[in-house]
Amino acid sequence: MNKWVYSFGAGHNEGKAEMRNLLGGKGANLAEMASIGLPVPPGFTITTEVCTAYYDNGKKYPQELKDQVAAALGLVEQAVGMRFGDEKKPLLVSVRSGARVSMPGMMDTVLNLGLNDATVAGLAAASGDPRFAWDSYRRFIQMFGSVVLGVDHHRFEEIIEHVKLDRDVHEDTDLKAEDWQTVVTGYKDMVAQVIGKPFPQDPEEQLWAAIGAVFGSWMNARANTYRRLHDIPASWGTAVNVQAMVFGNMGQDCATGVCFTRDPSTGENIFYGEYLINAQGEDVVAGIRTPQPMAQLKAKPHERSMEVAMPKAYQELVAVRARLEQHYADMQDIEFTVQQNKLYMLQTRNGKRTAAASLKIAVDMAREGLIDQTEAIKRVNPSALDQLLHPTLDPKAPRKLLGKGLPASPGAACGAVVFSSDEAEARAAKGESVILVRIETSPEDIHGMHAASGILTTRGGMTSHAAVVARGMGRPCVAGAGGVTVDYAAQALMSGGQVVQGGEIITLDGATGEIFIGSVAMVEPQLSGDFATLMEWADGVRRLKVRANAETPLDADTARKFGAEGIGLCRTEHMFFDPARIGVVRQMIMTDSEGGRREALARLLPFQRADFIELFRIMAGLPVTIRLLDPPLHEFLPHSEEEIGELATAMGSDLVTMQRRAADLAEANPMLGHRGCRLGISYPEIYEMQARAIFEAAVATAKETGAAPVPEIMIPLVATKKELEITRAQVDKVAKEVFAESGVTIEYYVGTMIELPRAALTADKIAEVADFFSFGTNDLTQTTFGLSRDDAGKFLPVYVEKGILPKDPFVSIDIEGVGALVKIAKEKGRSVKSDLKLGICGEHGGDPASIAFCEEAGLDYVSCSPYRVPVARLAAAQAALSSGGGDRTA
Repeated sequence: MNKWVYSFGAGHNEGKAEMRNLLGGKGANLAEMASIGLPVPPGFTITTEVCTAYYDNGKKYPQELKDQVAAALGLVEQAVGMRFGDEKKPLLVSVRSGARVSMPGMMDTVLNLGLNDATVAGLAAASGDPRFAWDSYRRFIQMFGSVVLGVDHHRFEEIIEHVKLDRDVHEDTDLKAEDWQTVVTGYKDMVAQVIGKPFPQDPEEQLWAAIGAVFGSWMNARANTYRRLHDIPASWGTAVNVQAMVFGNMGQDCATGVCFTRDPSTGENIFYGEYLINAQGEDVVAGIRTPQPMAQLKAKPHERSMEVAMPKAYQELVAVRARLEQHYADMQDIEFTVQQNKLYMLQTRNGKRTAAASLKIAVDMAREGLIDQTEAIKRVNPSALDQLLHPTLDPKAPRKLLGKGLPASPGAACGAVVFSSDEAEARAAKGESVILVRIETSPEDIHGMHAASGILTTRGGMTSHAAVVARGMGRPCVAGAGGVTVDYAAQALMSGGQVVQGGEIITLDGATGEIFIGSVAMVEPQLSGDFATLMEWADGVRRLKVRANAETPLDADTARKFGAEGIGLCRTEHMFFDPARIGVVRQMIMTDSEGGRREALARLLPFQRADFIELFRIMAGLPVTIRLLDPPLHEFLPHSEEEIGELATAMGSDLVTMQRRAADLAEANPMLGHRGCRLGISYPEIYEMQARAIFEAAVATAKETGAAPVPEIMIPLVATKKELEITRAQVDKVAKEVFAESGVTIEYYVGTMIELPRAALTADKIAEVADFFSFGTNDLTQTTFGLSRDDAGKFLPVYVEKGILPKDPFVSIDIEGVGALVKIAKEKGRSVKSDLKLGICGEHGGDPASIAFCEEAGLDYVSCSPYRVPVARLAAAQAALSSGGGDRTA
């Protein structure tokens, strides 16, 4: 018989931390905490395999499940001395989700389950506090009604607000027992009206309905979006955790809170978190009430920390903090409840953190001896480094303050104000930078939060939904800006008499919590301290070299600052679009004689030479791979009749002749047309000019600096050995001429970009005349799949959603198809030249999953955009460690 249910707590610990795939993160950690003696209320976990079976079998449960749940529930009843559904001493339970990786707020939870019209009286008598009992009952109806029965959350809030107005009170905590009875009556009447039948009174019916709702929430829209954004397979499923309730809302000696063993924003080694007296967990995370700080050190004059209000429970929690960090050797996110001054642990998990915090925590823990340097390298998500590599607000820049909230997630963001997630997503899709402004966010806002450049809420604390999700996404966030008013109807944001309309620009500083009207200038990040330390450790274990795609001095400078070991792709056509040159380029293209082309190219030569001298200086002897002209010529042509007329005048021609020439150059499918080496063969004078510019620049740099650069000249779009022979001969011929003229000889290499399936399949022949291969995985993906990257965005998301493709192949390399071609080319190429240098230079060069493939395939380097260089350095180190390479004793 399959085991579908695992008990935890009260001496029945059937799970362990390493069973997270089966028990989910929450269930595994509850069992682990109980096994090391922490005060965990007893309960049981229904495994992730039940979720999988539930969806595989038409939403039906395994046959043995009901009996196993009943047996596990019996153990909980024995442990706490109460019975589920008993009218005098009722056991109440929470029903929570628990995926193997944390998905905060994405799935559903029901608390206080087991309450009905009879058991609420028993709870009131047993606790001696009718107010607490009726407050718990209204919470249960509200959560169960919203989560299980599908009643809109706002319908419940309206009833509470009416009662508060009638009683002339402002806070929920001011309502008395009889007030909550009135709320419960209103809730039940409203629910019956909405669903067409009474609110369920049978605790067993409630339990199975809640279990079904949790499994159902695995496939809800927000969970699906979260999984897609974080590459979590739907096949993993969620567990369900059923646990005896403990109550933080029993009175002034009760509390609930969320805390982190270190600061999740900065990584500072301080106890960080918030709590509320006389509250339940959702009050903290939902932002309905303003929580108080844990530690007195963080308390403001008007705040009362837990350290002062509940010193005994606080000290117990401090001890638990130390114990959990030692046990898990990682920063923990803890949920706790204090019931009548007794501490209970409800959850621990590895805490979500910003990139800055992730970096600091990893380096600090290595220095503290909790982990070693190898583990520190593995701990930091390479993609998250993007958060550290972009500008922050310039401290000297003028700014106009609108208001201030909590610094919930660091970084700076500037954009147009939008008040809905749908609008944020729509406008961001058009390339706009937007700031999502909400009173409070909910899990339904996940798509807008991802699309936005920054997030602002007027409610909620440092552990609210907005704060936790924004930190995980790397979005700057200001939360709990209480002095700011949001008016959804008027589409306006107001503070201190100042009004910002939807669509107007604001700037957020997630490090200070400040909100500014208009845009504020930003400054480049300082990459020193912990960042430099981790990069040094990573460089010590990685095998792959990391270069940058760069063709401007700014890009090259940025790349060197981020640790690039050369340029892996300099796209020379980007240099042609400079306003000072484009006119000459167009004249070169539009002339119908070789002489005319050579005359125009002679005018372009000094520009190209100067470009290459700059790059060679900055790279200071490091390799620079320069791709000769690649795109079809028509891309450089003017489009309007007025521009064509101006060009005709400059060339001493007429409009009709120029229009005819432009029509001759137009192509039906330029991606597969007259481009790359085909241009060099049709118009050899173009490649000859570029080769001369490269070699003259190399000679000039060698004479000036005494350090000879290492040019690697790349011929694009080669499909046959003969194409490379012809174009290489052109390059070699020019090299001899320049070396003879200057009296200086420079070492150089000539290779090709493998971007066609035919090139990969005949790589052994091409390697006979190539010094290196650089895989242009953008075009190789296009030509392998037979699609255009510019148009594929219209349908590729659907392919990923339907599981036809695991990921967008332009974001992460298609290992099965494109990757197979890369491996074939590598094997065939090196069968001819064992020392053939191999790299990739598409956007995949900055994608950690693609870098792992490059390590496994045995390439020599990756090349990526300058800001992705640190990402690639760390990903390359992690790939080396995963493949068994690297210095594991570092």
